[in-house]
This record gives sequence, C-alpha cells and structure tokens, in this order.
Amino acid sequence: MKRLWEDDELAAEWTLELTDQTLLANKAGPTRLGFAALLMFFRHEGRFPSSKHEVPPAVVKHLASQVGVAADAYLAYDWQGRAIKYHRVQIRTSLGFRAATVEDADTLAKWLANEVVPHERATERLRTAVYARCRVLRLEPPTPERITRLVRSAIANHERRVSQAVHGRLSPESLAALEGLVNAANADGATGDSESARAALVELKTDPGPAGLESVLDEIAKLRHLRAIQLPPDLFAEVPPKVRQAYRQRVQVQEPYELRRHPAPVRSTLLAAWATGRSAELTDNLVETLVQTIERMDTTAQHRVEQELLADFRRVMGKTGLLFRVAEASVERPDGIVRDVVFPAVGGEHVLHELVKEYKATGPGYRRKLHLAMRRSFQAHYRRLLPPLLDTLEFRSNNDAHQPVIQAVELLKRYATSKARTFAADEVVPLRGVVRPGWRELVIEHDKKGRPRVNRISYELHVLQAVRERVRCKEVWVSGADRYRNPDDDLPTDFATRREAYYQELGQPLHADAFIASMQHEMADALAMLDRELPSNPDVRLVMRSNGKSAIRLSPLTPLSEPPNLIRLKLELGRRWPDTSLLDMLKEVDLRIHFTEHSPRRARASIWIV
Repeated sequence: MKRLWEDDELAAEWTLELTDQTLLANKAGPTRLGFAALLMFFRHEGRFPSSKHEVPPAVVKHLASQVGVAADAYLAYDWQGRAIKYHRVQIRTSLGFRAATVEDADTLAKWLANEVVPHERATERLRTAVYARCRVLRLEPPTPERITRLVRSAIANHERRVSQAVHGRLSPESLAALEGLVNAANADGATGDSESARAALVELKTDPGPAGLESVLDEIAKLRHLRAIQLPPDLFAEVPPKVRQAYRQRVQVQEPYELRRHPAPVRSTLLAAWATGRSAELTDNLVETLVQTIERMDTTAQHRVEQELLADFRRVMGKTGLLFRVAEASVERPDGIVRDVVFPAVGGEHVLHELVKEYKATGPGYRRKLHLAMRRSFQAHYRRLLPPLLDTLEFRSNNDAHQPVIQAVELLKRYATSKARTFAADEVVPLRGVVRPGWRELVIEHDKKGRPRVNRISYELHVLQAVRERVRCKEVWVSGADRYRNPDDDLPTDFATRREAYYQELGQPLHADAFIASMQHEMADALAMLDRELPSNPDVRLVMRSNGKSAIRLSPLTPLSEPPNLIRLKLELGRRWPDTSLLDMLKEVDLRIHFTEHSPRRARASIWIV
C-alpha cells in the first residue's frame, strides 16, 4: 500500500459508512480507532494489516478525526490479545467474508497453477492475484507466509507439467543433442570432466566479435549447431512468451554444471527454450548484419561519389537564357564555327564545361557512378558474405506483390557457387519489383550477338537492396527469426474470433475511419496547444535566418541535482563491493530481470552511456 495520500483520496477511499457506526457503538479510545483501522484496511485491501505500522499515518489521522479519538491513541491498540481476534471475526462477519481453510488453500493453488502462472511469473503479481481472488470468493486471505508457499507451489506444479509435456515431445536424438550442450567436450569431441574440456553451451552463449566475415561465419556456425538439434517448431506453442523467456534466462545465467543438477525433464525443457530463443536471436542478428551491410555500402558509395563530384562541380545559373542565346547565335550564323559563334554567346567555353559537369552530377551519370562505387565495394569485400547468408536465411513473403523478390533470392541461391558472369540466356530473371526502372540499364548488358544478359554482380546488389527495403517493413520475413518473423504471428491465434474483445482491451475503435478521426483530432489539439503556448514560452525563441526563414531554438534544460539516495547507494555499494563497477552491476541486474525494457527509451540509453 502506498504511504502518501492526498486529502481527496482519503475522503474518497477511507471514509466510514453510516452502517459502520453500529460496529463502533460499544467501542471507545484506542479500541475504537484500532477497530476502525482494521475495518477500513480490510475493506480497501481485502485483508487485515500484518502490523499496526502497515496502516499509513495519514489514514490513521483521517480515521481518528471521524471516530473522535486522538491519532496518538492508535499506538496503544493491542495487536496480540483476544480483542483483536474478536474484532477480526466481527469484521469478517459484517462484510460477508470467512477465514480460509486448508481446502480453500488447495483450491487457490490449483487456480494459480492453471489460470495465472501460465501467463505471469512475477512473484509479487501472483501474490496480488491471490488477494484479488480471495476478495472475489469472499475469503480472508491466508498469512503472507502461506501465500508465498502457495505461489511457489503453483509455479513448481506448472513447471513440472510443462517440463513433462515438453520432454515427452522431444525425440531421442533431440534429447541427446540437448544433453550434449551441457556435457563438456575435449578438442577431439570426447566428453569429459577435465579442466581442458568446454561445454558447447558456453561457446553458443558468447557474443560475436568485431563485425566482419569471420564473426558472421561464427554466428552462422552457432545457428547451424542449434538447428541440428531439430526441435519441433511448435514445441512451445502452448507456453506463453513470458514463461519461455523466463526459462531461457535461467539457462543464460547458469553454468553447465548447475544445469546438470536439474532433473532430466526440467533440464531438457530449459535447454530447449534457450535453444529456441537463441536460434531466433542469431537469425535476427544475421538479418540485421545483411541490412546494415547493404546500408553501409550505399552510404559509403554516396559519400565517395558526392565528394568526387563536389570537387569539380559548380551549378550553372540561368540555363534557360543560355539556351536562348545559343539558339539565337546559331540561327544568325548557321555556317559558323562553334568556337566562334556558340562560345562567345554563352560567355566562354568554361560555361559549357560547367554545364556538362552539372548534368553528369544530377542525371543518369550520377546513378552510374553510384552504382559502380557500390559494385566495387560489394565485389571486393562484401560479396563473400552472400553465399553463407543466403544458405542460412530463408526469406518468405505473404504478399503476392513481393514474390519477385523471393524468386530473385532463390535465383541467387542456385547460382551461389557458379562463376558465370551473367545468368543463363534461358533463365527467368525477375526484374520488375526487384530492380528500379531507372537502374535497369546498369544491370542489363549485351553479349557478342547483341542479346540482353543480366550481369550477376550488379543484379545481386539490387536484389539485396530490395530485400533490405522489404524486410524493414515486414513485407518480407525470415523463417526462424523473432524480430523479423512472420507478421501474421504478431496477432494472437484467436484474433479472428476475439477481434472485438482485443480492440476493447486496447481501447481502440473497430473501424479505421473512427481511428483516423480520433488521431486527427488529437493532432489538431496538440498543434493548437503548440500555437497557443509557443509565443509565451521563455525557453523557446524564434530566430530569423539569413535566407529569410525562421528557426525554432530551444534553451538547454537546467540539469537536475543528483538525488541524495543515489549518492548513498553508490557509497554503500562501494563499501560492500569495492572492486565491482556500478555499471557492471547494472548490466548484470538487467541481464537477469530486464528492467531497462520497462524504462523509457531515453532512460535506457542514459544507463548504457554511463
């Protein structure tokens, strides 16, 4: 329960009812105030306070003013005698509650294991669920210690059922492969317990080194190792993502010898959950590597070409007037020499040179230079990544409009080991939807007989660019990935039947027009508030630029002082663990509980920059 209450909150939630005066009629002094505190606390929380200090002082003061007793008398109320036991019985009876029995506790444990634990694993939330369930059943909750045991028992029962179900669905080959992850192996592949032996799980947990061909090949090897376990794709279909993530995190922070201590069903379930999640993570990393590689080539090529062109580029002004003067001079002296007629009319030969350079820098010549720069970079280095990546990643699309990209990827896979310069003449090479129209002339060349042929290197470059664009918007997805998974998997399996219920839970309208109208109304209100508040904001200034346009300039925010509790926390951590960095502790805590995932993006960024 929170400790600070506003006056309006106290009046709304902690005010005695008229029927409560009957229960308080024969009580006076500390007994009267203590009974009122028990009654209102039970009505508010659905349970009795474990000690007198659990009731906030503001609540005690508010109740004291209602029952006509000094707030200090609350401390004299006896929390151990027979009177408080009688008071609890009286309150339960008046509110229609009864004490929980052993049978009720067993029922609560089964309800937790069947209804709540499959979707929630946080202990505090499970305790809160027990209290809420007791209120619905009109039961006085068990003691906090008993509830803790119920929660632990429900989690253990659920894990036992899940582990037995998962273990039973695994083939003997998969079970043997999972056991091989935690059994140490020597350099010759034989298992053993010597210090030189190293479990495969340790290698598979390692992060990739610096970006490059070797690190990509290492990640591909890890992914193939995990795929060789041959886990069923629907192995955890009945297990919620939160539970799978909890299983995976347990493996991530435990050493192989700790995992070997678990019973076989539990060990195989934990390792299978970790292998499934790690395989999806590695697939995402490879897709991200492919996307970033293409983007890096594109950005680098653009920078090089722009620097090359800007070195000798000057925009020619008044090109329409130059054209008129050239036409006029040519008509007047049609038999004259260009150097004697045209050059003087435009202001000299250098003007025409600048005009030609401008055209080359802004027209098809720019695209050709950019294409050649990307091609050189791709052919010299990045093309070595293509065969292993295409052999490992399986691209798919649910949209017929993007099937040419999928067909192009399959074509690249078939020609991955070929040394041919162009594709075969009878090969169907998808161009529409893969290569942009303005760039097709850079992909198609002609052989000695004048027949059009598609250059493989140029085509591969444009296919990868098309894949990057489609993957980013999920028009193309990758099998086995998580971030780049099938977009149909983002929806619940029962979305078609429970669509209205899901929209109601999200607080969104069913119809697109209503959603668009609400967004437009919200944006209009925000713009109106900006227009209303901006002129009077002292931290915002409108600055006039030299080009006649105004710019918004914001004053730097005043830095906040460091919280005193943070200083005390640092001092205490330094006293207890003087050789441990606070950043290392934050990283370890986040690795275990993922608290930064529930923090604002800016807060997460500041944590990792510290």
